[in-house]
Amino acid sequence: MNSLLYIIAVVLVVFWLIGFVGYHAGGLIHILLVIAIVAILLRIIRGKDPI
Repeated sequence: MNSLLYIIAVVLVVFWLIGFVGYHAGGLIHILLVIAIVAILLRIIRGKDPI
């Protein structure tokens, strides 16, 4: 489950970067970024290696 959470976080960050360059997704991209950061922080708080 933890590796799945990390994969989702990485995918969301990639989508955010694509949207940030394209400016087409608006506020949704920033919500995805926040979700990705929260997922990474949860992994760090639980004592797992974030990478």
